[in-house]
Amino acid sequence: MIKALFFLYKWIVFVPVFLVITLITALIVMIMTSLFGSKFWGYYPPKWWCRLTCWLSLCRVKTRGHENLDPKQSYIFVANHQGAYDIFLVYGFLNHNVIWMQKHSLRKIPFVGYASEKAGHVFVNNSSPGARATSIINAKEKIKDGVSMVIFPEGARTHTGKMGRFKMGAYYIAHELNIPIVPLTINGSFDVLKRNTLNLKPGKLELVIHKPIPPEEITEESIPKVINKTKEIIHSELWEKYKHD
Repeated sequence: MIKALFFLYKWIVFVPVFLVITLITALIVMIMTSLFGSKFWGYYPPKWWCRLTCWLSLCRVKTRGHENLDPKQSYIFVANHQGAYDIFLVYGFLNHNVIWMQKHSLRKIPFVGYASEKAGHVFVNNSSPGARATSIINAKEKIKDGVSMVIFPEGARTHTGKMGRFKMGAYYIAHELNIPIVPLTINGSFDVLKRNTLNLKPGKLELVIHKPIPPEEITEESIPKVINKTKEIIHSELWEKYKHD
């Protein structure tokens, strides 16, 4: 009975409302960032769009660790990538002005892709080494004055709920900009909406904000060690069912 009611709610209420607020948010971002810049208008409308999406999905959200962040400091946030709701959870509830490193293919999404560009998000083009280098340069130009960047070092959503191999790009950016890395542990989004499915299931979402790793620890030689350290920190707060056997 409950599953049937949620099925009706999902298609009669959630999907239409989500599409409307997505379009409205994209239009607000496109217009207001053109007039007043992206630091405020590229962050706050999407933040509330993400919060509304989580609430409309009937998800219960829990966060902890906000006291570890300085709102005036720029960071590189690195998080495990469980599912599509990672973005809604982090953008909506991190409470820190962030931009995202996104796949270049997302730029093609009508309205949303252009709005993301206007908001200052960086699209990574992996078509060639030169294109990737340009993406990194664009990212470094935007991470300043308290604006931070969120990167999923795994590069793609997990198929199992467990973490995969971390790539080095986020760590090189942190090293070159001399700014801290903050590990984020995400729990629950794998169950809410798994990869390659539209089977939305309301559930609990949790975001754990860990203490920053200072830039002094992030040297070119130490990057592999720092990658292992961040993986261990993120892993330590994963729910048991998401940990490696």
